[in-house]
This record gives sequence, structure tokens and C-alpha cells, in this order.
Amino acid sequence: MKLIERTEYLDTLKRVKGTPDIKVITGIRRSGKSKLLDSFAGWIEKNDKKANVIKINYNLTKFEKLLNYSALEEFVEQSYKPKKNNYLFIDEVQLCESFEKALNSLHATEKYDIYVTGSNAFLLSSDLATLFTGRTFEIQVFPFSFAEYVKYYKPKNPEASFDAYLKEGGMAGSFLYKTENEKFRYVNEDVFSTLVIRDIVKKYKIRNKVFLEKLIDFLMDNVGNITSTRNIAKAITAAGDATNHKTIGSYIDYLCKAFAFYKIRRFDIRGKRYLATEDKYYLSDHSFRYARLGTRNMDYGHMYENMVAMELLRRGYQLYVGVLFKKEIDFVAIKHDEKLYIQVSDDISGDSTFKRETDPLLRINDAYPKILLARTNHEVYQYEGIKILDIPRWLLGL
Repeated sequence: MKLIERTEYLDTLKRVKGTPDIKVITGIRRSGKSKLLDSFAGWIEKNDKKANVIKINYNLTKFEKLLNYSALEEFVEQSYKPKKNNYLFIDEVQLCESFEKALNSLHATEKYDIYVTGSNAFLLSSDLATLFTGRTFEIQVFPFSFAEYVKYYKPKNPEASFDAYLKEGGMAGSFLYKTENEKFRYVNEDVFSTLVIRDIVKKYKIRNKVFLEKLIDFLMDNVGNITSTRNIAKAITAAGDATNHKTIGSYIDYLCKAFAFYKIRRFDIRGKRYLATEDKYYLSDHSFRYARLGTRNMDYGHMYENMVAMELLRRGYQLYVGVLFKKEIDFVAIKHDEKLYIQVSDDISGDSTFKRETDPLLRINDAYPKILLARTNHEVYQYEGIKILDIPRWLLGL
């Protein structure tokens, strides 16, 4: 498979090299965690002349003897070299029984710089503090961005490839397939159903897999819509599957922990408070929706929203849905002391649509930047202080 260097993730790993944390690479299945780990290990071997790199990949049968924590710890200790910089890389660490015991013990020796990846249903962000008694540093890996997609394919006209990315998405494993049907079968069957759903069912001992899949389809069909667990429960019950909001809430939590979906909370801009009810859910990669549901009830505006949401998360922003005088701002994006107000639209060529999208932004009375992202096919321009940008160009960082 053709590989590209995922510069931002590698730069993060380089910056935290040598820190006392256990570095944990997370992200949805098949998002490139293993390749990133390999790439960084290769960089270490090339740039640190005193490096002793200990690599364990539990996908390989030669490491079957290390499938319990005591054997793992013994192997690592035997591989240790004094007067060297000892780096430990473990891929699919969850396959080792009680792996956390070995890692905590090795970490306590202060002899190793430790990096791990794992299946996300078994190595969750929310579990890291419980699993590891030492400090952890999480590097979250996302599917390919549009910029990475362009870097991979190298089209003559990058912006013109946006429509292809809109359907194909960023699950790089699908790029090897030639036809749309083959790509979507890989995304849905090989990744989402076989890996993501299977992991969740196994981790949480879910008996009714069919119900979980119906919930997934509902969330995919309503990407970008404000909803609540109670409303979802009512809709699914009305369709013939009796359930309640607590069950729905638990299942959605499982999906978010496995990085299949991301929950974006609502924020009252005027009252400066979070709103407890009703949230939005976005897919970690928009191709999952196409692969499972096709173009049924297609809402391109919400698909663009999904792409923008994931790009903002990639860029390190905390995201909220803004609420102001019963008007909605798609995203309030915050990073340190930076704040952005962002609206996303499919088409703003009509006067009524343009007014609908800009009006909520114009009502905000602070000086933070206000942005409207749409398919303009033009350079950036301004309207009453609002920057109006073409979505493909913004995604490419132009």
C-alpha cells in the first residue's frame, strides 16, 4: 500500500519523545494507528544513534508467546540494553492478557519510553487513567483529512477532487479498491461492521446486535441534527423496537468511546453556559454513512458539517453547537484563548439562504472571528465582518 507521512501526528510524537508518560495512540479502527507507530519507530532508529527499539506487534504470530503480562514483561526486560535509550513499541496491546500490569511495572522502572496502540473498544480514552497508574499522553488519530487525501492521490486540480472525497472519505484502506462498490464494501463490512461493531458487542456483551445496528443507522441518518436520547428512543419505539432513553444513552456512549461517533454539546452563547439536553452527533468519517445507507435522504449540508466538525477536531479545537436567541451557530470552536464562530452551508447563492446563514453570526456581539463555510468556488471574501470561505479550500488550509 502507498504510504504518506502524517506529519502532524509524527510531529506530536517527536515533541513528546522522552517524556515520562505512556504514549497511547487512539482512534477508530483502521485509521492508521499501526502505520503511525511503525513510521515513528523508523524515525527513532534513523535519528537516535543510541536507540534500542523494542517492537512487539500482536498481529504477528511470532509474538504469541507474549500473550500474558508476565511473559511480556520478561521479554521486554530481557531486551533492555544499559547505556542505551530504550524505546518500547507495542501494537494491539489489548491482545495481551492483563497488559496493564506489565506496562505499569515497566513504566515504574523509568527505563523505557513507552508507546502503545490498541483496539479502541478495549483501550478507551476514558479508561486510560484506570488502566495505567502512571501518567499517560493520548495522541488521537483520525481518518485521512481532505488535505491528506489530496497528498495521497496528487490530483492536478486538488479542489476538483472534493466531490470524490465527499463520497470516499478518509479510510485509507479503501483507497486500494478500484470501484465505488468495492470501496464501500470495505468501509462498511470490513471496518465498521466487522471491527467497530464487533468490538463494541464483545466489550459490552451486547445481546441484541440488530438493535445496535438500527440505532447506528438512525444516528447516521440524522448526522448534524439536534437530538436527545429520549427523542431517539421515541422514534425507534415508534418504528417497532421498544426501548428507553437509558439504553439508548448507554449504546451511544459505547459508540462514542469507540470513536465511531463524536458528541457535540450545545452552548448558550449569551448565557455562557452548557445546555444539558439535546446534542449533535457526527461520524468519525463521513464515508460510513454512504457505505451503509447510500444516498437515501441525503443532506449534503449536514455531510459538509460532518467534514468541518472532524477537521476542527483534527486541528485541536474543542467544539460546541452555539445557541443565541433561539438561533443556532453550527460550531463554536475553542482552542486556548482562540474562539471561532462557524456556519456551514451547501449553497449560499440564494438571498434567503445567505440571510439565514449569516443572521445568527451577525447577532453575536463579541469580536471573535465569524466564518461562513460553503461551496463558493471563490477566493475568501467578507460580508459585514464575516469571512466567507470555500469549503474545499478551507479544508486544504489555503
